[in-house]
Amino acid sequence: PLPDGRYEVRSFAADEERGNVIAYGIFSATHTGEGGPVPPTGKSTSTDYVYVMELDGGRINHMTKIWNSGFALKALGWA
Repeated sequence: PLPDGRYEVRSFAADEERGNVIAYGIFSATHTGEGGPVPPTGKSTSTDYVYVMELDGGRINHMTKIWNSGFALKALGWA
């Protein structure tokens, strides 16, 4: 439903003391394709998100995504 869906990483940081890596980005898309909860709306979203990844031995042990999905869904006309 979002054929032009894309993201842009705007910031990337590592906190070695706490074993975390943080990535901040912007997700953008327009609902022009079939699918989704309603017919194509032609509406777009551009919303911020952050991933916080906890590392253990150089591997991701846990990951948390912080994203206001309700805002994105409303902007797309889905909510």
